[in-house]
Amino acid sequence: MAEKNAGAGAQAGSQTLARGLTALMTIVESPDGMSGQDLADRLAVHRTIAYRLLQTLTSFGLVAHGADGLYRPGARLAMLADSYLPALREASLPIMKEVADELGCTVSLFVAARSEAVSIALVEPTTVSWHLRFKVGMRTPIDRGAAGYALLAAGEQLPGEPAAVTRARECGFAASHGEVEQGAYAVAAAIPQARPRACLNLITYREDQAKAAEKHIGAAAARLGQVLHVARSADGADAQ
Repeated sequence: MAEKNAGAGAQAGSQTLARGLTALMTIVESPDGMSGQDLADRLAVHRTIAYRLLQTLTSFGLVAHGADGLYRPGARLAMLADSYLPALREASLPIMKEVADELGCTVSLFVAARSEAVSIALVEPTTVSWHLRFKVGMRTPIDRGAAGYALLAAGEQLPGEPAAVTRARECGFAASHGEVEQGAYAVAAAIPQARPRACLNLITYREDQAKAAEKHIGAAAARLGQVLHVARSADGADAQ
């Protein structure tokens, strides 16, 4: 269960914090909201402990208690999300929108976080009425799927790495089919100059769109890398 996994590495002094953060992440990842009893069951704790955690999270605005009795993510989480890598997201969004509208597919920005690829921004196309969707905050294993392969390809070559990572280094983009979302195609390219490692990722159920995206996603990532390089150079000049 989530409680056991989160607490496995927690020392005695951080157990309460780990439990509270696990409760928050459990609610964030619940698409329809959770009751106090639902949370208690997920964390394998007594209901009174779950309600105590919920009251604390609600008081900080991280969780909201609905009229239906269910708990959902609170509005203050948006402020926290906006504070994470703001320069990278600000530079990425116009380019992501351009690619999403041109190809009619959802484009997302992923960063490497230990053993996972995490989506921190997403743009949906405005030029089509139907497209594949998923949430910001989506996490995938870094050794599975196009986003993970692109992020690994941005680092040093490692012994025994997936063949798809080697191909991504050679081609300038990574591709996958059905590895994260059943039936979905994904194309991703690492962003030069990005710290932490980051990539643009496009998803679609159509193979022809994925093929068409290969050159576009690579070019978009390269262009974004140039934007980041210019911004860093300007910051360095201003500091002198």
